[in-house]
Amino acid sequence: MGAQVTPWDSAGADRAVAVLKAVADPSRYRLLWALSRSEQPVSALAELLGAHVAATSQHLAKLRAAGLVTSRREGTRIYYRASGAHVTGLLEEASLAADAVGDPVTPAAAPDGTAPREEPAPATARQGVRMPTPVRPHQHPAPGR
Repeated sequence: MGAQVTPWDSAGADRAVAVLKAVADPSRYRLLWALSRSEQPVSALAELLGAHVAATSQHLAKLRAAGLVTSRREGTRIYYRASGAHVTGLLEEASLAADAVGDPVTPAAAPDGTAPREEPAPATARQGVRMPTPVRPHQHPAPGR
């Protein structure tokens, strides 16, 4: 008898991809890691990231849309927390997968112990070629500052 094959679940795959996309940003991953340990207000999370509260709130909205965090209001403050134990499991699995893959930036030595062969740098990173600097809108200080 052959093994039973599970049919492709397109909707489930879409939900899984949405979760992975939500966690794929370093700031959101860090927020999720912090929230899996304790509930925190947006202001503390912004300080943790070294970012503005508005930017942190946008990251939290993406995590909330993916079902990874929940919030509660207490007066004027909004507190966030991981939505369940599955979030901690997701972070642990991501860490295990990263360890299994190794460091993609530093290739491992070849089986014979020799150093890995270095690939030539892409044209944009070669000496003499400069990458354009991203343009950021000028922010004006708030009145009275």
